[in-house]
Amino acid sequence: MTAGRVLLWRHGRTAHNASGRLQGQVDIPLDDVGLWQARTAAAALAARYRPTRVVSSDLSRARATAGALAAQVGLELVLDPRVRERSFGDWEGMTSDEIAARWPDEHAAWARGGEPHRPGGESRADVAERMREAVGEHAAGLGAGDTLVVVTHGAAISLAVGALLGLPSDWRGITGPSNAHWAELHAGRLSHGGAWRLTGYNLGPTDASADWNAGPDQQVRDPD
Repeated sequence: MTAGRVLLWRHGRTAHNASGRLQGQVDIPLDDVGLWQARTAAAALAARYRPTRVVSSDLSRARATAGALAAQVGLELVLDPRVRERSFGDWEGMTSDEIAARWPDEHAAWARGGEPHRPGGESRADVAERMREAVGEHAAGLGAGDTLVVVTHGAAISLAVGALLGLPSDWRGITGPSNAHWAELHAGRLSHGGAWRLTGYNLGPTDASADWNAGPDQQVRDPD
């Protein structure tokens, strides 16, 4: 058996997201907007689905996002370091311009879609495999009517989706979803090979403010 539905949910915004810094596995907490995004998206998830299990990366930005949902639906949070973000090694914490200044050739190769050498960094194939393995194991203990929510990270989600669809790790057909948005996959029929089917991507709350990254709309008072 396996879960009938899997949601791969990206964490809310962090200060590194807001400033365009590559996060990887550095442990950056949610900022104020990210906390609001997590609460808002968690309410939308709880209203739209009935999660059976909530699994999260052990990095604090994912844990806090997952905790907002687990509290709403009354589930215990399961932590799994295998669903962490891709490690970018020495590049973590840097902007694209800073990386280009220090590693111009490697940055150029990365911008072209290549796999440049980064001390301490992970390959796309390694991340795709650990994500596929972790999602598969957590889904395997559930039934066709169950929904597994995995709270993870942008690059990890795009690589996981490709792996679960049976695509090669160098496939680059999608980018990571927006903060606190998710991908929805349904289990395929065994007669069709049992592969997962992508039924929605970059899904999110319908009641968010006009600018998701601006945070909650603020009521402006007229001066007395």
